[in-house]
Amino acid sequence: MEIREALTFDDVLLVPAASSVLPSTADTSTFVTRSIRMNIPLLSSAMDTVTEAQMAIAMAQAGGLGVIHRNLTVEEQAREVRRVKRFESGIVFNPITLTADQTLADAKALQERYRVTGFPVVDEAGRVVGIVTNRDMRFATDDKTPVRVMMTSDKLAVLTEPADLDEARSLMQARRIEKLLVTDGKGKLTGLLTLKDSEQAVLNPQACKDQLGRLRVAAATTVGDAGFERSQALVDAGVDMIVIDTAHGHSEGVAIAVERAKKLSNSVQVMAGNVATGEATRALIGAGADAVKVGIGPGSLYYTDGCGCRCATVNGDYGLRSGSG
Repeated sequence: MEIREALTFDDVLLVPAASSVLPSTADTSTFVTRSIRMNIPLLSSAMDTVTEAQMAIAMAQAGGLGVIHRNLTVEEQAREVRRVKRFESGIVFNPITLTADQTLADAKALQERYRVTGFPVVDEAGRVVGIVTNRDMRFATDDKTPVRVMMTSDKLAVLTEPADLDEARSLMQARRIEKLLVTDGKGKLTGLLTLKDSEQAVLNPQACKDQLGRLRVAAATTVGDAGFERSQALVDAGVDMIVIDTAHGHSEGVAIAVERAKKLSNSVQVMAGNVATGEATRALIGAGADAVKVGIGPGSLYYTDGCGCRCATVNGDYGLRSGSG
């Protein structure tokens, strides 16, 4: 058997050279895929000790991208994705709504699920009839209280499409309110703008966002029918990139998973891996992958984490992951 000479991560050193570039003038932006641009070249690992909604939000606000781990039920992982997509978004399109016949209990359940503090109230045709906020609900003691009793229905702060953000901020400031309803010409609700979103946009100008102004987020999935079901739920939740996360990416199962995932949506990007050879990279690109995850971690001692892959550890410290890089 012929043993080829090869280099591993610790064998390579990038030698610095003279430079006149100042850190403040450096452009660190890059593309993780052709359609997803990051302002810092960092993705957080899809580990259950690293990335859920809170970490993914922080990563996107800083200009990077977080990958929600898959050591969750399908519903739980999709919920984490939705929390990121609804956290800061300029205008929230298709916001969570209530009807006047629903109750305080319904409002509390939606608050817990989506971590939001208020809801537009609409009729059967989707036209705005009111708004109910956390302040309105605070003074209701009976969970059976109808939304129509709690909601504000007069002098609503409404902006008609197309919404201008400067006009929206001026209106919220003048009315001393934190939420602004966006409607079409017929009074049908199309979006919701919050003061928090406007403030976050100013505080995080380098945030990684989609074309609708929402924070970007990725999520891990796997192969087979179970993986495809998970991918479908993630696409429905609004994920920007699916990461088919395996310890050995050069396999028929991964290639098939990429092909199936690409058929789910024209906009969702697919990353696959992990691989360590040019042949494996070409195979995943041929299957339709928008990005390929490269690198298999070194180490002689391993543990198995929640994602099912092996992770190198030396003296109790986690090294490079063989499954999630």
